[in-house]
Order: sequence, then structure tokens, then C-alpha cells
Amino acid sequence: MNDKHTNRLIHATSPYLLQHAHNPVDWFEWGAEALDKAKAENKPILVSIGYSSCHWCHVMERESFEKEAVAEVMNSFFVCIKVDREERPDIDQIYMDAVQALGVNGGWPLNVFLTPDQKPFFGGTYFSPQVWTQVLTNIHHAYQSRRADILASADSLTSHLASQGISQYQKKSAEADFRKLLDRTYSQLEKKFDKTSGGLDRAPKFIMPSIWLWLLRYWHLTKNEAALNHTLFTLKKIAAGGIYDKVGGGFARYSVDGEWFAPHFEKMLYDNAQLMSLYSEAYMISKDERFKTVVFDTYEWLVREMMSEDHGFYSALDADSEGVEGKYYVWDYDELTNLIVPEYAKLFADYFEITPEGNWENGENILLETDRLDQLLATHNVSKEDFTRLLDSVKRKLLEVREARIRPGLDDKILTGWNAMMITGLLDAFHAFREPRFLGIAVLNIGFLEKNLVDGNQVFRSFKGKRGSTEGFLEDYAYLIQAYLKLYQANFNEQWIDRATVLTEYVLENFYDKKESFFFYTSSQSEKLIARKKEIFDNVIPASNGVMVQNLFQLGTILDRDDWKAMAVEMTESLSHLISEEPNYMSNWGIVLTEMQAGLAEVVFAGPSGLGLKHQFKKYYQPFTLVMGSDKPSRMPLLQGKTETDTDRIYVCYDKTCKLPVNTIDEAFKQLKTF
Repeated sequence: MNDKHTNRLIHATSPYLLQHAHNPVDWFEWGAEALDKAKAENKPILVSIGYSSCHWCHVMERESFEKEAVAEVMNSFFVCIKVDREERPDIDQIYMDAVQALGVNGGWPLNVFLTPDQKPFFGGTYFSPQVWTQVLTNIHHAYQSRRADILASADSLTSHLASQGISQYQKKSAEADFRKLLDRTYSQLEKKFDKTSGGLDRAPKFIMPSIWLWLLRYWHLTKNEAALNHTLFTLKKIAAGGIYDKVGGGFARYSVDGEWFAPHFEKMLYDNAQLMSLYSEAYMISKDERFKTVVFDTYEWLVREMMSEDHGFYSALDADSEGVEGKYYVWDYDELTNLIVPEYAKLFADYFEITPEGNWENGENILLETDRLDQLLATHNVSKEDFTRLLDSVKRKLLEVREARIRPGLDDKILTGWNAMMITGLLDAFHAFREPRFLGIAVLNIGFLEKNLVDGNQVFRSFKGKRGSTEGFLEDYAYLIQAYLKLYQANFNEQWIDRATVLTEYVLENFYDKKESFFFYTSSQSEKLIARKKEIFDNVIPASNGVMVQNLFQLGTILDRDDWKAMAVEMTESLSHLISEEPNYMSNWGIVLTEMQAGLAEVVFAGPSGLGLKHQFKKYYQPFTLVMGSDKPSRMPLLQGKTETDTDRIYVCYDKTCKLPVNTIDEAFKQLKTF
């Protein structure tokens, strides 16, 4: 950083933009000031897109954007705009698509050159300093000498981006038999299983939680033990690998290898939110105490490192500290073993699979978890009970020492959608473990969102000291509605259904495209860009269209809105062939389709102990159920005439028809569909 330079990014709220506030580059934020300047001066625009925990973004800043000679070229020839892709995913989507249409592999930092009217004509990702300077010079000369060609190329590319719809993907599967469709989807995944290290056979390895959540549902329907076994095996391998933080809890974004060993050390809120749900569901099925420990330790990480004083959740932790990737998380052999009672130092060195030479780079060690624990305990003559006690003590000591180190950078912006995802993760964990803290923090977090990021029926994207001006995207609305549905099922407070309904109606009015019958990523009230995109493919965050469709189906079921349910079914079935053919990128859609085809049970808990009975019921893995209840008069259609009772009753209902009421959860389980 060069403090003698301060550019206009100093006024930004984004931590990523603030990282560049002392570059000699004359950076602008995306907005009228920069766009008007480009038009007035007839200069091309350079849009550089990244995020605060992006390692190669830091490298390019250090190598190029901090250099005065490079900045002089950038400032002379271009209007330079910095964009945080997490604050403005709408801009990132458009220009990522543009670069990929030019035949370049996508990634961040994303550097795209635009005409003054925002139309892209060239771009790429990371450039070395020598190449970057040459690219800048070449583009400047080309813009001066061949401007007509560049403008024509930009017009053509922009037309391509604007015309990209999803109608090309809409084709209902010819397979009418749901079980066969399920099996074909599974077979597409199964042939890519990594039988040695878990997950899918690829490197680097992203966890992709929705794939494993779908496989748990597939097992529940088909009793295919291979699907369950590989999922549980994968979750054990992930928890044992370096991608999971053995000391402080929480998961890194991905592993650079195929063994879950060496992570890219950044930790993202959205990954950990989904993994709270996944490990909680896996625990319900397996009762594996390791899965429970993962959930509780990840919760501790969340409240210790990722929560503001007023209960908003921050976005991410950087991979780097002191300019070195992973430095905060790795250990020298002597440093670690000297912290442990000498009698047990060798035991824990073997348990964490560390060596004097180091198991990673520069003699350092990434902490793993051995799969030879029983053998180790026998060798060291230590019981499992004593080892569990010792391990807790060792982890506390290591955490204490680690917290004295220089910490990785914290991206302390608070994003509505990612916070809502964590509410869902916390509530799934609450039901699996009946841990009141999980529900308590979820309620405090929704309070933060409602106070700071929701204004009537409108949602805003981000908060950092103050609310940002950007309206929320479909991701924010969809995940917030999902969180409200989960909150209602956690404590039966009908205000959550009211709020979900208001937001759903707003989304239908402002995001829905009647022509293609899917939702745009941006609201009709949002800033108009050169293209308006729709998001249908699941990535590390499931596609917002799929989440919104699930909301329509579930909320439509609760409120007896057949029109919403029919819309959801039509949208999902139009992609059913893609779900079975490309489940890697459609796994959350697979979950939604499976819910629709299997049928959702509405389970009503009435009477003075109804909420307690619901808590008992939700401890068990029943993914195709919605729970409802009250002990007083209710506005919910299905609860009419059922809740005003002094006697506990449970009703299991399908398609607006309820079976005879029962008094125990065991009796209720017998009334659920068997598959």
C-alpha cells in the first residue's frame, strides 16, 4: 500500500474496494460519475472485478495496480472502475459471460474493456505485470486506429449477451417414470464418484453441498445404500482434510488438490451456511458424533469470528495473512508439539499427520485427521474417552496461540442473501440437535436484516456501517424467503409466513419474466445494464431461480395457493431433462423436483405441547415434510378448526386431505408415505 495516494474508493463501503483506495490508479466505483466521464471523453472503460478474499486479486494489485508507471498508463488511456462482485453480482455475471463468449476461461480478478456505452470488446483474468502493460498499450492503440471495428465487435457481443435466454434449455424430460428419472440422475453422478478420497473425481475440489443433499434424499426414496455410503464417506473425508479447520471450526472454500488436503484458505459465509445444513442432515441419518462436532465447532467459529456486535454475519475471511496464503492456519512441527504435554506430543503429531519436515510448503504443516485413530490409541495406550478430553484441551490451546497471530483480512460487509443462507443452516442444525443457541442466533440475525436491509417489501443487498443503495438481487429475496419459511417451522410464529408472502408477491411483480416463465436476477426497479440475466445453473451457491421455485412450492402448499404451486411445477419440469443429464450443475433443482414428485406431507402439531412434539419429530430425517402448528386460532388454511384444543394432536396431511389425528410422533411417522 502506498499511503501518499488516496483515490475516490476511500468513500466506498466494500472492503474489496477499500483495499484499492490507496492505489495510484484513479479508480471509480461503478456509477454515473465514471460512465458519464467515459462518454464525455470518449474513452474506453476498464472494469476490474474481484472480491476481498481473492488471492490472485491481491497479487495483481501488488504487481500492477500499486505501481505508478502502470497506473499512469491506466489513467491516461482508460476510465478505470473497480467492482466488488459480491456487492454487484449483476455486473459480474454480464462481463463474465462476455469474457467466456470471447473464448477465455473465467475467473477473478476479471478485467474487461468496454466501449463508453458499457459494451465489452476484450477481457481476461489475471495478467502478469509485463503482459498487463502491453495489453493496455495495445488496446489503446487499437481503439485509436480501429475504433469502428471495435465498436462493431462490441455491438455484436452485446447483442449475443442480451439475447441469451433460457428457452434453449427448457425441455421436459421424455421420461415419465419418476423412479427411472431419479436413477438416471444418480447414475450420472455415480460414475464421477471418487472412491478413494470422496466427492467427485476432480481437482481442485469444491464441496458443492447441494449434490450431497440431493443424494441423501435419493437414498431416502430408493434405499440405495451406495448413494448414502458415498455421501457419508465424502463428509468424513472432508472433515478429516485440510479444507476443514481442525482448530477453530469452519470450512475453506475449496481444496487445490483432489484429496481435500491443501485448501485455498479463504472461508466464505455461504459455504459454511450450506455445510451446517448438510452435516446436520447427515447426523440425523448416521448419528455420527464427528458430524455433530463439525456443526458445533462451525457455529463457534461463526459467533467468534464472523458476527458483528449487532448480530449481522460478515462475508468472508481472506486466505492471506501478512501477504502469505494460509500463514494463519499452518503449524511448524516443533511449535505445535511444544504446546502439548510431552507425554502426548507424539500421539497428537500422528493424529494431525504432521511431520518435522512439514506436510505442506516451506516446512509447514496443514492439520489433518488420521483415519487410524483406533490403532494410534492402542499404540499409545489411551482410551477413547481420555483422547476426546485431551483433544478438546489441545484444540483450545492451539486456538489460543493462533489467535495471537496476525489475522487474515476480514470482509466485514454484510450481505442479505448470505445471511439468510446462514439462518437456514442454523435452523437445520437447531432441528437436528435441539440446540436453543442456534435458534436464538438465527432470530437475532433476522432482526438485524429487518432493521438494516429490509424496507417494507423491498430488500437491499449489503450493509457496512450503513445500508448500501443497491437493491437486492433474486438471490437475496429468494434466500430471505427461504429463511422465513424455516423460521416459521422452527417456532410457529405466523409473522414469518406473512413476511415471506409479502416478499414473494414483490418478486412475482418485479422479477418474473412472463415470456420465458422464469425470474430475472435483477428487479425491474434496478439499474438498467446492457443485459438482464437469469440464473438457472447451480454453482457453489445454488441458482436463485431454483431456490425461488422451491419457495413458491412450499409457501404455496402452506397457504393453499395452487397457482404458485403450479407455476413452480411448470418451471421445474421444463428443466427435468437437464436435471437428469447434468446433475453437477442442477443438483438443487434435483432437490426441488424430488420434493414435487415425492409429495410434501404437511404435518400439523396442535395443542399445548405441539411445539415440543414438533421438535421431537424434526430430530429425524424426514425431508419431504412441512411442519405447521399452533395452540390458538390460526390464519393458516390447513390449521382452521384444528388448533383450538386442550389435547395434543398431530395431523398428517397430503394434498389438502388429513388422516385421522394421532397423539404421538411414532403414530405420525406411521402415517407418512413410505417409498
